[in-house]
Amino acid sequence: MADHSPEHNHHPAVDALADVRAAIGAACRDARRDPASVTLVAVSKTFPAEAIAPVVAAGQRVFGENRVQEAKGKWPALRAEAAGIELHLIGALQSNKARDAVALFDAIHSLDRDSLCAALAKEIAQRQRKPQLFVQINTGAEPQKAGVLPQDADDFIARCRMHHGLAINGLMCIPPADDPPAPHFALTAMIARRNGLSQLSMGMSADFAEAIALGATHVRIGSAIFGARPKAGA
Repeated sequence: MADHSPEHNHHPAVDALADVRAAIGAACRDARRDPASVTLVAVSKTFPAEAIAPVVAAGQRVFGENRVQEAKGKWPALRAEAAGIELHLIGALQSNKARDAVALFDAIHSLDRDSLCAALAKEIAQRQRKPQLFVQINTGAEPQKAGVLPQDADDFIARCRMHHGLAINGLMCIPPADDPPAPHFALTAMIARRNGLSQLSMGMSADFAEAIALGATHVRIGSAIFGARPKAGA
């Protein structure tokens, strides 16, 4: 049951969530896509549980976090309050955090190297838990960014499947900040198609409509829902 008590109706993040959902619906109509084919991942990284709780109460169930430790600290209590929460790890994952990541997350969007594949394969086998796995593509070949280079993607996806025995669900990309995003989305979609992958994690607060037009199945939206991130140390 949705909570229609006044404090939830007038929470800024709840109003913003409704606006974002409406905008996703409009983008889907423009792209002649079923709105149900696009999952909104509400990026709750750096926000405390009390900022997230009203958004959960308003019916949002899929959330994105950047850090394993932060998610471990705040999500068990939030999950206890509401059924059906799905947690997506959208930040870089260190191999030594693979155990916690497999235990906690329902999807991992940042698979990008063999050592991480090996660590995840081991934990998935031991825990009998199979999070959805997205390979991150570094479409702009940015040295400071994680991700597999586009020209290496086919070989890497094949190794994930054949050598590591991982079921890959899709691809993720983060276009360079100063580039028009559409060519990066189109490239990611093309790599996904030729590898038989149906899931595309692409598009954020500023560019999700373009991502939806180019096939995104998961849009990662934080600031448009929760507002500006708290400054570190604030």
